[in-house]
Amino acid sequence: MDFQKNTSAGFLINQLARLFARNLQQNIADLGLVLGQFPILLELWEKDGLTQKELVARLDLEQATVANTLNRMERDKLVRRVKDLNDGRAQRIWLTETAKALRAPAYAAATGVNNSALSALTAEEQTAFLALSQKLINGLRRAP
Repeated sequence: MDFQKNTSAGFLINQLARLFARNLQQNIADLGLVLGQFPILLELWEKDGLTQKELVARLDLEQATVANTLNRMERDKLVRRVKDLNDGRAQRIWLTETAKALRAPAYAAATGVNNSALSALTAEEQTAFLALSQKLINGLRRAP
């Protein structure tokens, strides 16, 4: 079978992800946030005080990517690093009050993008799409 981009799951998912990212960036720009910070903020809003290593594992990102993003976030006064009391080599990443205050408007921005995209689907299709997306993600995480 020949490769056809319009029937390629990878191509279509990549296109969808880029469109989501573009729309989210437009919606969070007024908050002073950039797209690369958003996944880290989501994790820290869920559980503040993670280590950089824990963020790398949770986000499935490269160590250097997370380190560079955290440097920028620290510069922008969104996070602060504090030595771990139990492991002198590790630092815990804590949200600043500025970052905590951005949670509700950032969630609203992301919800708006999601609602806009999913509005093209029926409620049943939305449920199926989300379930199938999770299934694909889990399958790819287990792949060698």
